[in-house]
Amino acid sequence: MPTPNNRQTRVPPTSAGNLLWLIRSGQARTRAEVQTITGLSRSTVAARLDALIGAGYLRGSTRDSSTGGRPAAVLEFDASVKVVLAADLGATHARLAVMDVSGDVLTTCSAALRIADGPTPVLDWVTSQFQAMLAGIGREPADVCGIGVGVPGPVEFDVGRVRKPPIMPGWDDYPITEHLQHLSPDGPVLVDNDANLMALGEQAMCFPDCPAFVLVKVATGIGAGVVTNGAVYRGIEGGAGDIGHIRLHGYDDLQCMCGAYGCLAAVASGGALAHRLKDAGVAAGSSRDMVRLIAAGDPDACRLAREAGQQVGEVLATVVCLLNPGVLVIAGDLAETHFVTGVREVLYQRALPRATQHLQVAIGQLGERAAILGAHAMVVEDVFSPAAVDARLETAVRR
Repeated sequence: MPTPNNRQTRVPPTSAGNLLWLIRSGQARTRAEVQTITGLSRSTVAARLDALIGAGYLRGSTRDSSTGGRPAAVLEFDASVKVVLAADLGATHARLAVMDVSGDVLTTCSAALRIADGPTPVLDWVTSQFQAMLAGIGREPADVCGIGVGVPGPVEFDVGRVRKPPIMPGWDDYPITEHLQHLSPDGPVLVDNDANLMALGEQAMCFPDCPAFVLVKVATGIGAGVVTNGAVYRGIEGGAGDIGHIRLHGYDDLQCMCGAYGCLAAVASGGALAHRLKDAGVAAGSSRDMVRLIAAGDPDACRLAREAGQQVGEVLATVVCLLNPGVLVIAGDLAETHFVTGVREVLYQRALPRATQHLQVAIGQLGERAAILGAHAMVVEDVFSPAAVDARLETAVRR
């Protein structure tokens, strides 16, 4: 029997929290099925499920008569009681969503927003928008079970703070969690790198059976997210996947936003390519301008995108040999351009055959929704993990 991700503490595999996970994951639908899977006695199953029903996690639904005989009451996870707030903050944009626990979107908002304007104006805008969005659907902060936030910089996940971000001036060590906590008084505020959340969203929604998954985001900068067995791999300080700052030989004259010279992002990101075109007299100032020029058939933009893909592909050959993923997704502004052709050309040439034999190189399927869906998945995994559910039930009993 598969086990749930649980980064908090170990819990007994037959605790109430784990029974909830069995029902949420669709492995069990009735009390009898829970009893069969867990081996628990009928009275123990009844007591634990009743506790979950009393706490509002489960509800009885229609009766299942598919097996014949007396219909059994079907147990359902109640996804409508609480909502999740999800925010995707990019270099030049912001996307917000209010979703129910099952992932259905209740309302959304997007706007042009510069992350470089600093944490106070950006997070104040996020706060006001979320308040208006909740009011618009008849909800309030007491209905929020958690908030997930994606940002374009390295994050120390356990404390929810950005650490020395190259393109986020003023955000270093800023208390994002504390700034937004009043919007979720009873739930966590979780912050992660946007590439991590995009990877989590794409893996969970499009490649759920892939145990080793890598996503590379190429837009203003370059970053990667790694998901293994359904969980994001972040490294010891949140720096995993920061491939944009791997140094390339022969580019010591190109300074990166991080201050170093020769970084992959300074050579091959959408922002770097746009600046190169701008220096040549072409009206391009951003990664999205590159996409526009490529769509119009501009030969220089198409050539630069393919060359950039080749440069990124050379770095990814090492990543693929090291991690041996089953799926490598290219996402971001340049995902549907000549860039991907360049990646494939060099990746399959440079990586070991056994590392690419069963490798699927794909373009991101979720588009601009990827980080939002990843933020939602991050919150739900945390709030409804067996350990978290058991802790809340125990607290309720003590009261």
